[in-house]
Amino acid sequence: MTGLKTNRTDHSMKHFFNLLLFVAILSPCRAQKFKPALHLAKGGIYYLSNTGTSAIVQSMNGRENKVNLTASFKMAFKVVNISDSAYNMEVSYQSIAMKIQMADTTIDMDSKKSSAPDVPSSIMAAMMNQPFNITLSKSGKVTSVENIQKMINTVFDGFPEIDTAKKQQFKKQFIESFGASSFKDVLEIRTAIFPKASVAKNDTWTINTVVASPAKANVATIYQLVDVTGDFYQIHGDGTLVSDKDAKPAAINGLPMKYNLNGTSLIDIKVNKNTGWISEVNLRQLMSGNIEIADNPKAPGGMTIPMTFNTVVNTTDVP
Repeated sequence: MTGLKTNRTDHSMKHFFNLLLFVAILSPCRAQKFKPALHLAKGGIYYLSNTGTSAIVQSMNGRENKVNLTASFKMAFKVVNISDSAYNMEVSYQSIAMKIQMADTTIDMDSKKSSAPDVPSSIMAAMMNQPFNITLSKSGKVTSVENIQKMINTVFDGFPEIDTAKKQQFKKQFIESFGASSFKDVLEIRTAIFPKASVAKNDTWTINTVVASPAKANVATIYQLVDVTGDFYQIHGDGTLVSDKDAKPAAINGLPMKYNLNGTSLIDIKVNKNTGWISEVNLRQLMSGNIEIADNPKAPGGMTIPMTFNTVVNTTDVP
C-alpha cells in the first residue's frame, strides 16, 4: 500500500509540474494588449511646439545651390466638442519663426519681432491667437480644416498699405505654408499613427497617408510599439515616400513644376497613455529626385533640376 501511495504522489507531482510548464510556455502567447488612441477631454487645451531644419540641394548647370531652412512654431488645440469618433477643436498659432539661408541671402521672419519695415514678420504676428477649426478623428486623422482661409484673409486685410500685387504674392505664399493642406500634413505626421486594433509590445501596423507638400506624395509607414511604461507608449516608424506620378504640374512662383521624389523616414514618438496626445516626436526624413519645369516663357524648353531634401524635426507638447 505504501508503494502504491508513493506512486500516486509521484504521478500527482509530475502532473503539477507539467501543468506549470504548460502555463510557462503558454504565457508568452498571452502578451498584454494595448490600444493607443486619442482620449482628449472637452475643454482641454493641448500644445505642439516644433523645431525643424531642412537642407535642400539643387543641381543646376553643373553647380550646386544649397538652401537651409529653419522653422519653428507653437500651436494650441482646444477641444470644443466630442462625438463618438472625433474631436472638434479650435486651433491657434502661439508663435512662428522661419529662417531661409541661400548663397549670400538670409531671410529671417519671426512673429515675436514684428516691425513696420518687416512685413512678413508683421503678418506672422497678426496671425497669432487667431482661431480656426479642425475635426480630428480619434485615430489621429484630420477630417476637416475650416476657417483657416478666412483667418489668413482677415490678417492680410489688416495691411492696406501693402501694394495689391505684392499682397497677393505674400498671401499665396502664406496659404502654401499655412493653409489647410499644409496644416493637415504637419499635424497628421504626428497624430495619424494609431493602430486600428489592440497591439502587444513589438507588434507592427501600417498607416498610409497622402501629403501635399512639397508635392503630392503617397507615404506608407510601418509603426511598431517598442515599449510601454507607466505613462507613455514608445512608438517607432519606418516610412517610404513616393511622389504621385499622375499629379499635374503646379504653378510655383509662376513656373509650372512637377516634383519627382522618393524618400524614407525614421520617426520615434512618445505618446501620453492617458490622453493619446503626442509628448515628443523625433523625425528624420531623406528625399531625392528632381523637379521638372515644363516649357514656358520664363524657361523656354523647360528643364529638369536634380535635388535632395534632408529634414530633421523635433516636436514636444510643452506649452
